[in-house]
Amino acid sequence: MPITPQRMPFFDHIAELRRRIVVIAVTLLVGSMVLYTWGWQIYALVMGPVLEILKVQPQIFTPFGTFGLRFTVAFYAAIVVGSPIILWQIMAFFLPALRDKERRYVVPTFVAGVLLFAAGVAFCYFIILDTAFAWILAQGGTTVGVTPDAVKYFQGVVLMLIGFGVGFELPVIVFYLVIFNIVPYAKLRASWRVVYVVLMLVASAATPDWSPWTMGGLYAALVVLYELSMLLARVTLRKRIAEQKRAELGLDDDDELATV
Repeated sequence: MPITPQRMPFFDHIAELRRRIVVIAVTLLVGSMVLYTWGWQIYALVMGPVLEILKVQPQIFTPFGTFGLRFTVAFYAAIVVGSPIILWQIMAFFLPALRDKERRYVVPTFVAGVLLFAAGVAFCYFIILDTAFAWILAQGGTTVGVTPDAVKYFQGVVLMLIGFGVGFELPVIVFYLVIFNIVPYAKLRASWRVVYVVLMLVASAATPDWSPWTMGGLYAALVVLYELSMLLARVTLRKRIAEQKRAELGLDDDDELATV
């Protein structure tokens, strides 16, 4: 869908929003219908690390649970497969509000956002998932047995994967905060202690379990991603950062400025 003009009447913006929501809804509907055919294969793939920990097959406890679970698997798979379309529809709606020099960052950050989401999901799947569920199951000790509910366990796994995927979008968020001057680079850099505490809270909120391995893994990844995003902003926007520092110090353009 093409980019809309910068200036439009209010109701035209509403119509444009409705069109983009329809595109997203159709993407999810068609994707779910197509991927329903491979629902159990996708389920086995997603649940692979957890099934090795459980040692038993998760159970369905309702008459229509198999259909519901299979469709749920297909729907989540459609979100992942259709995420480039969904993200682009969201970004394209806000794109007209940007200035021309700001628009040049949209496509690179869009690609970066898709890749970072995939990296977050992969990080959780290959490094976090099995250890986290092993810790969770170990909390029952030898006192209680575990009869895994297939629906709830799948939803738990998906929430963890999505939580890590969204968490890995931090560099894009930080980059836009700086590029739109919502939070100046210098202020963000000086407030690193506050940022680290906020990242800790985000890591605890984004993970559905209390496993220290899960929260610690996401927190460590967020700290690394934050520092990398600050480095990227510093390199990309070095002229603006230097101008802001000159203004803060009350220096003229001809005055020599220390390295930012």
